[in-house]
Amino acid sequence: MGILDRLSRLLNANVNDLIDRAEDPELMLDQLLREMQENITTARQQVGLMIAQEKELQADLDEVQHLSTEWGSKAERAVQSGRDDLGREALRRKRDNDENARVYDQQLTAQREAVEKLKAQLHQLESKYQSTLTRRDSLVARQRRATAQRQVTASLSNLSPLDPTNELERMERRIRGNEAMASASIEMGDESYETQFAELDTGEIEMELAALKAKVGPDALPAGQGSTEAAKPGE
Repeated sequence: MGILDRLSRLLNANVNDLIDRAEDPELMLDQLLREMQENITTARQQVGLMIAQEKELQADLDEVQHLSTEWGSKAERAVQSGRDDLGREALRRKRDNDENARVYDQQLTAQREAVEKLKAQLHQLESKYQSTLTRRDSLVARQRRATAQRQVTASLSNLSPLDPTNELERMERRIRGNEAMASASIEMGDESYETQFAELDTGEIEMELAALKAKVGPDALPAGQGSTEAAKPGE
């Protein structure tokens, strides 16, 4: 009855748990399916043998029951013929066949129970096999996604200081600094030009003022301002 133990183990196995603990879930699942298929084949063969044994027991039971009936009839004829010796022998043989019939009937009952139990387990295993076969692709796909997610998470957590993304961020900060310095230089240059233009504007105004004073003449200026301004060229 070793096949029953293997069937029971497979029927009680948690497929998801087996996949989670396997190094290669796809190979593990395929191996499980092959093992289940092999056990299904073996179980079918054993069911066939046990059914054959059941039929043999039924045939033996039918035979001894038929013999019991015949010896009973012979015992009656012997008694009717006044042959008590033959009647006794016929009754002994009827009793032996009745006992054999009782034993065969017990064996047949046990055999039928064993056959029904194995048939039920075989049906469960076949259903489990079909269910696992149907779910195989989705289970493997789920495991692959989980593995990929773990690998990505592990890669992110183990980034090196020399990782290309870190270097790119450092270069970006450096470029922003250079851009800021260039912008500051341009702004300072603009202020320098504005100062020079302001100085030019001041000189032109002084010249225009001097020309205006010369035009109006000394008499039109307040006392003391004209002589002071006029003395400047001769100093």
